[in-house]
Amino acid sequence: MSIPEQPHDRHDGPAGPAPSASVSPGTGDGPAPPVRSSVDPSSLAPAGTDPSVPAQVATAPPASAPGAGRGSEGANPTPVGRLAATVERLRREVRAAQAEAEGRALVELAKGILVERLGCGPAEAARQLTELAEQAGMSPLEFAVDVINQAAKDRVSEVTDAFFATVSGAGAPVETSAAVRLRAAESGALAAHDAQAVADSLLQHALGPLGAVAVAIWAAGSDGSLTLAGSAGFPAGEATRWRYVPPDVLTVARHGLTERSAQWIASLAQTGLPTIGRHLYPDGGRVALPAGTGGRVHGVLEIAWPGPLEPQPPQVVRQVEALAELCAHTLQTYPRGAGADAEPRMLPDAAELMDLADGLHDPALVLVPHVDAAGQLVDFRIQHVNDRFLDPAGRPRAVVNGALLLEAYPMAAGGSDLFQRIERVHATGEPFRARRMSLTALVDEVPLSAVADLSISRHGTCVLLIWRIEDETARLASLLQHAQRLGRIGGFEENVLTGETTWNGQMFALYGRDPSSAPVPLEELAAYAHPDDAVAIGRFLRTLLHNRRPASAAFRLQRPDGVTRHMRIVAEPVLDTDGRLVALRGAYQDISAQHWTEVALAATRDQLAQTEQHASERSRLALQLQHAIMPPTRPPLEAPGLQVAVRYRPAEEEHLVGGDWYDAVVLPSRLVMLCVGDVAGHGIEAATSMVVLRNALRGLAVTGAGPGQLLSWLNIVAHHLTGAVTATAVCGLYDPVRRTLRWARAGHLPPVLVRASGAAPLPLPLLKGMLLGAVPETTYEEEEIQLAADDTLLMYTDGLIERRDRSVEESLTHLLSQVSTVPPTLDQQLDRLLTYSRSDTDDDTCIVGIRLG
Repeated sequence: MSIPEQPHDRHDGPAGPAPSASVSPGTGDGPAPPVRSSVDPSSLAPAGTDPSVPAQVATAPPASAPGAGRGSEGANPTPVGRLAATVERLRREVRAAQAEAEGRALVELAKGILVERLGCGPAEAARQLTELAEQAGMSPLEFAVDVINQAAKDRVSEVTDAFFATVSGAGAPVETSAAVRLRAAESGALAAHDAQAVADSLLQHALGPLGAVAVAIWAAGSDGSLTLAGSAGFPAGEATRWRYVPPDVLTVARHGLTERSAQWIASLAQTGLPTIGRHLYPDGGRVALPAGTGGRVHGVLEIAWPGPLEPQPPQVVRQVEALAELCAHTLQTYPRGAGADAEPRMLPDAAELMDLADGLHDPALVLVPHVDAAGQLVDFRIQHVNDRFLDPAGRPRAVVNGALLLEAYPMAAGGSDLFQRIERVHATGEPFRARRMSLTALVDEVPLSAVADLSISRHGTCVLLIWRIEDETARLASLLQHAQRLGRIGGFEENVLTGETTWNGQMFALYGRDPSSAPVPLEELAAYAHPDDAVAIGRFLRTLLHNRRPASAAFRLQRPDGVTRHMRIVAEPVLDTDGRLVALRGAYQDISAQHWTEVALAATRDQLAQTEQHASERSRLALQLQHAIMPPTRPPLEAPGLQVAVRYRPAEEEHLVGGDWYDAVVLPSRLVMLCVGDVAGHGIEAATSMVVLRNALRGLAVTGAGPGQLLSWLNIVAHHLTGAVTATAVCGLYDPVRRTLRWARAGHLPPVLVRASGAAPLPLPLLKGMLLGAVPETTYEEEEIQLAADDTLLMYTDGLIERRDRSVEESLTHLLSQVSTVPPTLDQQLDRLLTYSRSDTDDDTCIVGIRLG
């Protein structure tokens, strides 16, 4: 970002915005810069006797100002134009008069420094100032600022010295202009009587040349609120609307207050934080700087730019930090109210806060800030301790009172962060509350911890610290009461000698009795119980009263409201040193919910057993049906020049009985039909659907139709006649004369052909077959393959190869490698496939194999 710096008249006075002239740091443009004066006023000697007062230090009007460059009001012939020109001329004169006054104030201050350093009179100091300024090639105002910086050694001088060291290669006018602007802003701020005038001075002298268009000065209240103490550049209506920001409302200014560091925001569009003038500059940059002294933040300085803000150089950052410090001095005396319309009032002092602490029922400390010689907060002094205060180390209140907080309680700066909490409340004014915070104190070099509820608040310049140590006995009693309430438990105690019975509150609720009524003694328990439980209650009382041993019993309590509750009573005898019974104590527990849960659980258990029995019967029926239709082994099929073998392996779990099926039959045409299929699902439904499809295919095969037509008819059966089941199948017709196999598939895995050259699946038809039953009608394409002597053809269902951890392609590859080794007989080959199958889905498996002789 380029920061325009406005050059100054080297002969007539302080800097003012000159028309169409700007200098950017580091550009090297413009006239050759004069050498910055490095003369130490303390070593100056009188240079003559003629006094010379600096010329008028007026500010030239900006080039863009209305009416700039006009000769007179008469330039506009209309009355309104003349009036506007007159108003603009008067504004320029007022601005010039203000700049002249501020410039003269700085010159007069420099003359006073020279009078003190040189031991001369005012006239001689003025003459020395003029002559030394001419020797240095600077205006009297610039030289006066240089003298003030060398004498003050304050925040502004540090900033300008650092600025000069950074941009010295770019020329002195830049640094001198920055110094003049900061000193002029400081002069205006110190001369102003309110924060509004300070805001006007900061924007005019220091922030406007940096490109800023508006500034807001916020005063922080003791309750954490923010009040707009002064603003410049924002419309009056906007300033009125943002006059007061309640506590806990997150804005740009509050972000700077809570973080206690400068918050630079490149663009408001990047953040959702509300702030004054956001709708005027929605993409503008903002910076919020805490304004504080002595460790306390009195408010926030917020500066607005019209557009996105680029990263600023360190010298500019130091300039705005110095301006925030100037605002802090003004905000120190700003009257703060409790709200937007509150009247200015005096903040409570330490004496009032001490009276407040003495009226509290909890331990309280009144703390005042303790600062070092540089004005930095280093600790808090314990100004007062109330009479409720008890020191953890046992020290008298008089020893703690008046001591520094970290000296009396060094552990406050440890893990609890107590000191940091107090410091933050003192700085920002936002109160802090915490429940069950651990506090640690050193007692004889041993850290002792206690849990307390904590409250920290700022009152004026003081901080009030209140804590309430948690009573462990009361806390345990509260926990016990909650446990009894949640567990529906009531306790009792009965004095055998006096006959007095004591109940807690939960007991009356269990019995449904009014708390003002008399408790029921144990001897009368049977009168309040169900008659069927009299035996159990009698056994309980004999064990407790006669045998003097702890006892328990479960019974049904009949309450006065007609409700019957299931209760459990547990009691024990209390004996004296001579073994005599003196008291009974115990507890009741309402176990109605548990009782009815057990009843429901028993009913559910019976229902589950019945369901399991029914499911077992269904699975057994499905398995019997499947075995009746397809026994695991069957006699070999008689076909000339052809060996046919089948295998069926049912699922190991009966409830997983599926719909896998196979068939191998010699048709009347002497063709051999070979087929396998798999109906979706398990159980009796899948088994019955399998029987329907298998028998339907066998009946359709006698028509002499080819495998494609057979599957088309079987699809109609699956879709319309069996409840729209879905299934896969592969069907083949082998011609023993021609040694050819015509086959078709309906979503099933292709058959595997094993020859001397190896094993491979049969090539799939161009049109892959659709599942059976998926659509009402479909066609299936046939393929024909020529077989040779010693060829083996295998048809199978997916239960042979399917695995959960790998794809079908991987499992099929493993199957091909496994069947490449041909055993002597076909039966041995099928048995080996079932034995060494790597499937893990526990599904049914069917295999049909043929081998040519």
